[in-house]
Amino acid sequence: MDSTKAQRRLYTIHGHLVSDVASAYSHSDLRASPTACEFVSEQGYSVVLPEKLQTGKWNVYRSARSPLKLVTRFPDHPDISTLHENFVYAVDTFQDYKYLGTRIRVDGTVGEYKWMTYGEAGAARAAIGSGLIYHGIPKGSCVGIYFINRPEWLIVDHACSAYSLVSVPLYDTLGPDAVKYIVNHADVKAIFCVPQTLNSLLRFLSEIPSVCLVVVVGGFDNEVPSLPSSTGILVVTYSKLLSQGRSNLRPFCPPKPDDVATICYTSGTTGTPKGVLLTHGNLIASVAGFSITTKFNPTDVFISYLPLAHIYERAMQISLLYFGVAVGFYQGDNMKLMDDMVALRPTLFCSVPRQYNRIYAGIVNAVKSSGPLKERLFNAAYNSKKQAIMNGKSPSPMWDRLVFNKIKAKLGGRVRFMGSGAAPLSPDVSDFLKICFDCPVVEGYGMTETSCVVSCMDESDILSGHVGSPSPACEIKLVDVPEMNYTSDDLPYPRGEICVRGPIVFQGYFKDEVQTREVLDEDGWLHTGDIGLWLTGGRLKIIDRKKNIFKLAQGEYIAPEKIENVYAKCKFIAQCFIYGDSLNSSLVAVVSVDQDVLKAWAASEGIKFKELGQLCNDPRARAAVLAEMDAVGREAQLRGFEFAKAVALVLEPFTVENGLLTPTFKIKRPQAREYFAKAISNMCAELATSDPSPRI
Repeated sequence: MDSTKAQRRLYTIHGHLVSDVASAYSHSDLRASPTACEFVSEQGYSVVLPEKLQTGKWNVYRSARSPLKLVTRFPDHPDISTLHENFVYAVDTFQDYKYLGTRIRVDGTVGEYKWMTYGEAGAARAAIGSGLIYHGIPKGSCVGIYFINRPEWLIVDHACSAYSLVSVPLYDTLGPDAVKYIVNHADVKAIFCVPQTLNSLLRFLSEIPSVCLVVVVGGFDNEVPSLPSSTGILVVTYSKLLSQGRSNLRPFCPPKPDDVATICYTSGTTGTPKGVLLTHGNLIASVAGFSITTKFNPTDVFISYLPLAHIYERAMQISLLYFGVAVGFYQGDNMKLMDDMVALRPTLFCSVPRQYNRIYAGIVNAVKSSGPLKERLFNAAYNSKKQAIMNGKSPSPMWDRLVFNKIKAKLGGRVRFMGSGAAPLSPDVSDFLKICFDCPVVEGYGMTETSCVVSCMDESDILSGHVGSPSPACEIKLVDVPEMNYTSDDLPYPRGEICVRGPIVFQGYFKDEVQTREVLDEDGWLHTGDIGLWLTGGRLKIIDRKKNIFKLAQGEYIAPEKIENVYAKCKFIAQCFIYGDSLNSSLVAVVSVDQDVLKAWAASEGIKFKELGQLCNDPRARAAVLAEMDAVGREAQLRGFEFAKAVALVLEPFTVENGLLTPTFKIKRPQAREYFAKAISNMCAELATSDPSPRI
């Protein structure tokens, strides 16, 4: 380009006129060289970079909120570069504000929430860290955390950051073999556990030689076992370690941004867990990017129930800390979560589609059973409010007083923000929640390997069914997957495998160069294995998963997760597993039923049964569920071969404990296929007998 012409030209970037775009791309964060000093187009929520890749064809997208440079620090506090500095800032700024709350009393009963302030948490973190140093745990050591969400989890994590230790979450739902593997693989020196998980540890202490200290949270000194000195392992209570640390306080040993903060082991669906190495800089960049699009404040209250061992909840906690938010913990029982929310009255609620689907189904069923008059009132209120929102107007407050305030009270009555991640949320469910709870429902996309947030919806965006635009802390491109017919030339929207680059991308898998090279290319792009498309406005939509694709007998490719998300709206379905293979021409489904709905249906049909298992095997029940699934599938415009042609009903839910779900609630497909092998075989045989011809 002629330099004189370049000087005269102005470029529009997020509404601003810029004349010297070329200099903006001299930053080291843009690793591949641009070929033109201009943005290709204005995308609304995203901008396309002027970057010609080696492939020569795939556009690279950035957030329109930060198009010139990737975010690595909080814009208002660039001095915060580590988790330790983030906590120091929070303690200094919100010293006397509520921080960690719990309902569980010392005697095990449930009461009102009792709070620890930021200042008190800061003192506890120094004592726990000093206690670890007192017991000879050296800088850089790995510390295991082996219990569910509670204040001590975060205190231990903060202590690790303050004294340059590496936290290693151990899922409370992992079996002993996986825990043993992780402890040995990471060379863990100390483990924090609770009495229940201590019992598991005691069974294989001799097989984890690196461990020299076990700290029991919530236990009493007289209940802690004394191990023979020959084991080389000391067992102490959390309260004793706290006391020892207070009596022997040590100065902090602050980490550097490039130091590893945590090793998060992803369970996956097959093979041994992989240790994802995340630095302090990775995590701060991720949360800093999120903070540009989503703001919280010290008057907010958050309920913590999603596993802290997973990156979704972990990153949220780092963000909440920065904004001085109060965090109340659930009792530890998901079935009592609504009770905890009524007691806590949170303003922020982050969850997964599985929980939101339950809330949606609960409201819909309650409305339908409330009688014709109340049902008509709800529908009138819902449609009026929906119409106002779609037209950019403020809904009448009358509808909240008459209808929606009672619904809001189920979650405590104050929720102003809902976040969703881990899996796609149905647009209908998202819109329904927005209207009923009168708050944004923000869907995001991320993974452990990206320190959580890759993309996130803008709170003002009323369009549902996507995961927003790139985080200001990363770049995204979609790479062709020709074997699945996904390309950048697809119309109306470009499609391909989602690849991510930037300061949020992990350092690699611990002690595993082979698998690291499989996902991280030489240009720093992380290949996620997820398939996405670019909607108008530069919004990203997740449509598929590379690894979970299978082919039917006629050659059609099937994305089971997409179909399962459609069927999740069926009133009979609590959970659904879709199966097919290249030897059969049709899909079959295994459905974990909503028992209350199935009972109500049987009563309405006058069907008598002795037990629910008998009803699940009743052909009439299977036919009713399949008919409902067909109706939901038609509404979602599934293609003919995407419909399940047979269904098996089961009472047992898919859980982490029975090996059918990963700790992030994704179906373990190989295990589910084996678990339901007989039911699948029977359905396939039944279909082959009834209609041996291919189904189109």
